[in-house]
Amino acid sequence: MTYQLTVSTMNAFQLLFLLLVSCMVASARPSCHPSSCQVVQMDALCSNLSLTSVPVNLPRGVQMLDLSRNQVQNLTQETLAYCTSLHHLNLRSNKIHFIQPGLFRDMTELKVLDLSRNHLNVVALSKTNIGPLIAVESLDLSSNGLYTGMSDYFLADSPSLENLSLNSNSITKIAQDTFSGSLGLKKISLHNNVIMEIEDGAFDSLNHLTELDLSKNSITCITNFNLYNLKVLNLSKNSLELFQSDSSDTFYNLLHLDLSENKMPYFPCLPRNNVLKYLDISQNQIQTVSECPEKKTCVLSHLRYLDISYNQLRSVPECFFCSVRSLEILNASNNCIDSFSVTSESLLQRVRIIDLSYNSLQSLTFEENTLPSLEELFLQGNDLTTLDHQIFQRLPSIKYLHLQKNNLKVCTSEQNKYRPELTDQKQEPPSCVSFSSVGSLQFLYLSENNLLTLPANAFADTPLKLLDLSLNPGLDLDKDSLSGLEHSLDWLLLRENNISSLNTDLSTLRSLKHVDLSTNRLTSLPRWNKESSIESLNLQNNNLVTLEYNTMLTLKSSLKTLYMGSNPLSCCKNIGSLYVVQQSAVVVPDIATVTCIHEEFSEPVNIEKVTVSMCHTAGSKGYIFIVVLTLLVLMSMLALLVKCCRSRKRKHNRGFRA
Repeated sequence: MTYQLTVSTMNAFQLLFLLLVSCMVASARPSCHPSSCQVVQMDALCSNLSLTSVPVNLPRGVQMLDLSRNQVQNLTQETLAYCTSLHHLNLRSNKIHFIQPGLFRDMTELKVLDLSRNHLNVVALSKTNIGPLIAVESLDLSSNGLYTGMSDYFLADSPSLENLSLNSNSITKIAQDTFSGSLGLKKISLHNNVIMEIEDGAFDSLNHLTELDLSKNSITCITNFNLYNLKVLNLSKNSLELFQSDSSDTFYNLLHLDLSENKMPYFPCLPRNNVLKYLDISQNQIQTVSECPEKKTCVLSHLRYLDISYNQLRSVPECFFCSVRSLEILNASNNCIDSFSVTSESLLQRVRIIDLSYNSLQSLTFEENTLPSLEELFLQGNDLTTLDHQIFQRLPSIKYLHLQKNNLKVCTSEQNKYRPELTDQKQEPPSCVSFSSVGSLQFLYLSENNLLTLPANAFADTPLKLLDLSLNPGLDLDKDSLSGLEHSLDWLLLRENNISSLNTDLSTLRSLKHVDLSTNRLTSLPRWNKESSIESLNLQNNNLVTLEYNTMLTLKSSLKTLYMGSNPLSCCKNIGSLYVVQQSAVVVPDIATVTCIHEEFSEPVNIEKVTVSMCHTAGSKGYIFIVVLTLLVLMSMLALLVKCCRSRKRKHNRGFRA
């Protein structure tokens, strides 16, 4: 026994020793077998493998190495397995807090280096440059906890650097010599820092700089802006109260300027000699579009896009458009504008989109030939009650017209004929808007206008594809309201109108594909014939007890989508229609909530569970009841007949005896 125990003990020690040796060998090896990385041509993809270093035995000459989302802490030649031929090195989202000095000196082919989301603030504490970065053109240092001055150790010797990202750090100041070692920079992104100060001349030596992103910082003032070669400047989400370029006539290359989400009370003072195409000054505190008093009027003759939404503007004078004659898109929504007019033919010939939504418009004027290119007009949320009744006929290219949330009335055929030049001048113009003969209009939104009536031929000679009349409770459609739309209308939206029955025959609309009749009081389906092209039909939230079988059979050939929930449907009165739905290719997106009422069940039944047998039982009971009732009636009638015959016979016998 003693001998056996000793042997067992020795075996245990040997096993423990072997395990210890194995662990030591394993710890000396790389943390991952090379086969864990995926090698595609000359690219090694080693992302998210819990690596602490580059796997050994990678193919010689690898040009791209993706080591992102691993556990690398120390960046040394050993860590990188002495790879010197790399063109692209991605070390994003590791735990790097040490970089061997001169590590990148021999990487003469390295063009792209991503060191984002590491702990480079710890690296910077050593106050040692990590360079030189001889060939690196793109460097990402974002999300590293870097604060003012720390980036200098990464940029001090980067002569080829063109693209630099310092996003999401803690930099508060851009010093005059911050980029002195990277004079070739073309694009710098400093988004989401806490920059409060930019020293004079900080960017002046960067002659190739074309894009600068300073968004989401704490900059309060830009004076004497003089970056003449810059093409894109983003200063959004700061605390800017003033933006002012220098007063010289020097030519600026600036094309794109974003000053949105700041605190500017005045229109920015822009360069006089400019080619600016995009200007966003939305979400400021601007009260007038006139420039600051100290500066002469700036001509923005190249401007294509102007966003002045979410400010405190009370008007946009027509004379302002004299300086923006190339404008294509104007967004002036969410201000306090009470009037807007364009009366000169030479001002806005190119404008395609005008957004005046959610203002306080009382007056809107467009003269003939003033907006020949306008395709989309947003006027919703203005509570408009009166407009020149022929205003939209003056827009020859209009396609989209957004008039939701106003108080407009639609003109009748007689009112459409009103012409002030042909009538008595004392006659009042109609207090309605005409939508007939607007030859280019395709999409019309009239929801929430408190419309009570829609007259006959309201859209004659207007090729509408979409008509939204929703949220007009009590709307009464004339039987010929949609006349003229037989071959153009694709979408008809009539939801939440409190409609109990449709006077208009929708079957005449041969092109109609999508109909929304939800949240009304309909008790029966609209009529459709075999030529129907309906593909989508929404019947939710109505008072439908039955879905007419013939109508459902007619729609079966074209219908693709049907919404029918929240109706008091009868299970057995709809057995044929439900069978059509179940057996056809029609998709019912809300089928899980579509129920019907069955007299034998206390709770509504989901339509997917309804079967023919369920209704045959109920039908046979009803049939028996009817048969019994009929027999009782017949027997009663027979008894009365017999009684009547006997009575007559007794009378006849009495008469004979006499």
